[in-house]
Amino acid sequence: MSSPVEISFGQIIKIDRRKSDAVYLQIVYQFINAVQRRILEAGQRIPGSRILSRELGVHRKTIVAALEELQAQGWIAAKPNVGTFVRDPGRNAERAGMGVPFPESAGFGFRKSFILDAPDQHNECPYRFTTGEPDYRIIKTDELARFYSVALKRKSLIKKLSGFTVQGNPFFKKQLSYYINQTKGFHIAPENLLIAQSKEVILYILTQLLIRPQDVVLVGELSYHFSNMVFRQAGATLKTIPMDTQGIKVDFIRNHFQKGDIRVLYVHPQHQYPTTVNLPEDRRQALAELAREYGFVIIEDDTDGELSYEKVTAPPLVKMATTGNVIYLGAFGQFLTPGFQVNFMIAPKDLIEEAYKYLNIFGHSDIVKEQALAEMIHEGDIHRYHRKALKIYHSRRDHFAQLLKTHLPDRVDVHVPAGGLAFWQPFNQPFSLSRLAGICQAQGLFLPRTCLYQNQKITALRLGFGHLNEEEMPEVVKILSTALNLNSI
Repeated sequence: MSSPVEISFGQIIKIDRRKSDAVYLQIVYQFINAVQRRILEAGQRIPGSRILSRELGVHRKTIVAALEELQAQGWIAAKPNVGTFVRDPGRNAERAGMGVPFPESAGFGFRKSFILDAPDQHNECPYRFTTGEPDYRIIKTDELARFYSVALKRKSLIKKLSGFTVQGNPFFKKQLSYYINQTKGFHIAPENLLIAQSKEVILYILTQLLIRPQDVVLVGELSYHFSNMVFRQAGATLKTIPMDTQGIKVDFIRNHFQKGDIRVLYVHPQHQYPTTVNLPEDRRQALAELAREYGFVIIEDDTDGELSYEKVTAPPLVKMATTGNVIYLGAFGQFLTPGFQVNFMIAPKDLIEEAYKYLNIFGHSDIVKEQALAEMIHEGDIHRYHRKALKIYHSRRDHFAQLLKTHLPDRVDVHVPAGGLAFWQPFNQPFSLSRLAGICQAQGLFLPRTCLYQNQKITALRLGFGHLNEEEMPEVVKILSTALNLNSI
């Protein structure tokens, strides 16, 4: 390891003082890139800091900072009285991995769960439908990165990082409770909030708190597959409630169950999944009264609540119930990129305190991200992002509805949703949806199983439109129309 330097560092490292990256980091990044591209080879000796300082035209302290960072990351090694040499930790790891292939099967037994088999599918089609995903192109990622970067640079926050508990950033909880009260007319305190990365995490915690094996959980006969999966995995007995064009039939519960029979009812009163309908206010009132009378818990899922196109909606169940037996699930920032989204639960303080014990299992939240989100609320930017996204989705919803009416006039009666990012489209005549999905895929449109609903009574699709812009929508609907025609031949 005493080979001389054969290449000028001025040729492989270019300093751009217009960039926001610190100069020493520019040197680090370009040095690593040169090693990965084999421009610099492992074992090659590099010049001293004074020589590099002259070659690159930067202060020697900058070179020293870069070399310290490279050594800390393992890209160079210093030998006293000999010199500093290039290392390639990636290549060393690669070599270490060579030899006997890693076994494909475990050498021990373990439990397998068919309940948790996910319906997700991989595809390479240029177009796809979803069950209702947003378009992550709408809110520019550089704006979100700016908020995160500012939060990351706050020395007061960084000093306290190790002191935060699983309950997260208290400033974010305060700001989020304020935002919920302001936008939904609630009167909650931060102590009524549990914040988690996903709805499924919250549902898992609730099953640990509420469900024992064989407890009855009621869901609509058409419902959210992932929540059903979580309930079944907890050992619950799932029973379904018939539905009509207005949602679940509340009278069915009174006519078929007795007091004490039901532990939990899981329901989407607003933008019901998958049918997108809103439960009328009289049914909500009857459901709240029935829960009080029969003593069961309602889990009210309103995670699509941010994307409502109607100014006046029926009040949520949690505002109708006065006995503390409704747990409210919501989402914040669903129109932002996934890393900036959070889900939350609103419940009585004693339940929240117990729920946080289970949240410990999933580790601490991203405190810096929560700080960035809190500052978005505090500075009012979240309202600007929300208005922008809602305006675009509202326009896309109307455009998609018109395309369906134009290209599928004899196939469906178009039901325009009052909120959310998906249409529920039952078909007038039954046919094979799996065959339709195959024809669509051959035409370049992926139609996943999670969008297909078929049984003896219904043939329907849940068609997400939010992720498609107004140039993509016509292409997608034309392919769907062509596939429907081919499917009927």
